[in-house]
Amino acid sequence: QVQLVESGGGLVQAGGSLRLSCAASGIIFSINGMAWYRQAPGKQRELVAAISRGGFTNYADSMKGRFTISRDNAKSTVYLQMNSLKPEDTAVYYCKVTGPNIYWGQGTQVTISS
Repeated sequence: QVQLVESGGGLVQAGGSLRLSCAASGIIFSINGMAWYRQAPGKQRELVAAISRGGFTNYADSMKGRFTISRDNAKSTVYLQMNSLKPEDTAVYYCKVTGPNIYWGQGTQVTISS
Protein backbone atom coordinates (compact mmCIF):
# COMPACT_ATOMS: atom_id res chain seq x y z
CA GLN A 1 0.00 0.00 0.00
CA VAL A 2 1.40 3.36 -1.05
CA GLN A 3 1.50 6.03 1.63
CA LEU A 4 2.93 9.56 1.65
CA VAL A 5 3.17 11.19 5.06
CA GLU A 6 3.77 14.92 5.12
CA SER A 7 4.83 16.97 8.10
CA GLY A 8 6.29 20.34 9.02
CA GLY A 9 3.54 22.76 8.17
CA GLY A 10 2.36 25.42 10.57
CA LEU A 11 1.95 29.10 11.29
CA VAL A 12 4.93 31.43 11.15
CA GLN A 13 5.49 35.14 10.79
CA ALA A 14 6.66 36.71 7.56
CA GLY A 15 10.40 36.34 7.17
CA GLY A 16 10.43 33.06 9.05
CA SER A 17 11.30 29.56 7.94
CA LEU A 18 9.69 26.15 7.78
CA ARG A 19 10.89 22.74 6.68
CA LEU A 20 8.43 20.31 5.15
CA SER A 21 9.01 16.58 4.93
CA CYS A 22 7.28 13.88 2.94
CA ALA A 23 8.09 10.24 3.59
CA ALA A 24 7.00 7.60 1.09
CA SER A 25 6.32 3.98 1.81
CA GLY A 26 5.11 1.10 -0.28
CA ILE A 27 6.95 2.18 -3.44
CA ILE A 28 10.42 2.87 -2.10
CA PHE A 29 12.19 0.86 -4.77
CA SER A 30 10.42 2.53 -7.68
CA ILE A 31 10.55 6.24 -6.87
CA ASN A 32 11.72 8.53 -9.65
CA GLY A 33 10.75 12.19 -9.38
CA MET A 34 9.64 13.91 -6.19
CA ALA A 35 8.08 17.34 -6.01
CA TRP A 36 6.20 19.86 -3.93
CA TYR A 37 3.10 21.67 -5.10
CA ARG A 38 0.92 24.18 -3.35
CA GLN A 39 -2.65 25.39 -3.60
CA ALA A 40 -3.86 28.65 -2.15
CA PRO A 41 -7.57 29.33 -1.59
CA GLY A 42 -9.30 30.07 -4.86
CA LYS A 43 -6.22 29.28 -6.92
CA GLN A 44 -5.01 26.36 -8.96
CA ARG A 45 -2.43 23.95 -7.64
CA GLU A 46 1.02 25.06 -8.76
CA LEU A 47 4.49 23.55 -8.84
CA VAL A 48 6.82 24.76 -6.13
CA ALA A 49 9.90 22.63 -6.77
CA ALA A 50 10.87 19.25 -8.16
CA ILE A 51 13.87 16.96 -7.84
CA SER A 52 14.88 13.97 -9.93
CA ARG A 53 16.25 10.73 -8.58
CA GLY A 54 19.69 11.95 -9.56
CA GLY A 55 19.27 15.23 -7.70
CA PHE A 56 18.50 17.64 -10.52
CA THR A 57 16.19 20.38 -9.26
CA ASN A 58 13.64 22.73 -10.76
CA TYR A 59 11.94 25.67 -9.05
CA ALA A 60 9.08 27.99 -9.78
CA ASP A 61 10.47 31.47 -10.38
CA SER A 62 8.91 33.00 -7.27
CA MET A 63 10.57 30.38 -5.04
CA LYS A 64 14.08 30.56 -6.44
CA GLY A 65 16.57 31.67 -3.83
CA ARG A 66 14.12 31.19 -0.97
CA PHE A 67 13.14 27.52 -1.15
CA THR A 68 15.38 24.47 -1.38
CA ILE A 69 14.19 21.00 -2.29
CA SER A 70 16.23 17.95 -1.36
CA ARG A 71 15.72 14.23 -1.00
CA ASP A 72 17.11 11.29 0.89
CA ASN A 73 16.75 8.26 -1.34
CA ALA A 74 17.69 5.89 1.48
CA LYS A 75 14.73 7.20 3.49
CA SER A 76 12.43 7.74 0.48
CA THR A 77 11.86 11.24 1.80
CA VAL A 78 11.69 14.62 0.12
CA TYR A 79 12.19 17.89 1.97
CA LEU A 80 11.35 21.50 1.29
CA GLN A 81 13.28 24.13 3.20
CA MET A 82 11.41 27.42 3.00
CA ASN A 83 13.10 30.64 4.05
CA SER A 84 12.11 34.30 3.92
CA LEU A 85 8.48 33.30 3.91
CA LYS A 86 5.87 35.78 2.72
CA PRO A 87 2.12 35.98 3.37
CA GLU A 88 1.55 35.01 -0.27
CA ASP A 89 3.24 31.67 0.45
CA THR A 90 0.19 30.72 2.51
CA ALA A 91 -1.27 27.55 0.99
CA VAL A 92 -1.72 23.85 1.41
CA TYR A 93 1.50 22.17 0.33
CA TYR A 94 1.36 18.74 -1.28
CA CYS A 95 4.13 16.33 -2.11
CA LYS A 96 3.98 14.36 -5.31
CA VAL A 97 5.93 11.20 -6.00
CA THR A 98 6.36 9.58 -9.38
CA GLY A 99 6.88 5.85 -9.36
CA PRO A 100 4.87 3.12 -11.03
CA ASN A 101 2.10 5.72 -10.89
CA ILE A 102 1.71 9.26 -9.59
CA TYR A 103 1.03 9.62 -5.88
CA TRP A 104 -0.02 12.65 -3.84
CA GLY A 105 0.28 13.37 -0.16
CA GLN A 106 -2.67 14.57 1.91
CA GLY A 107 -1.35 18.12 2.14
CA THR A 108 0.00 20.21 4.98
CA GLN A 109 -1.16 23.74 5.77
CA VAL A 110 1.38 26.54 5.73
CA THR A 111 0.18 29.90 7.00
CA ILE A 112 2.35 33.01 6.98
CA SER A 113 1.19 35.97 9.04
CA SER A 114 2.15 39.53 8.15
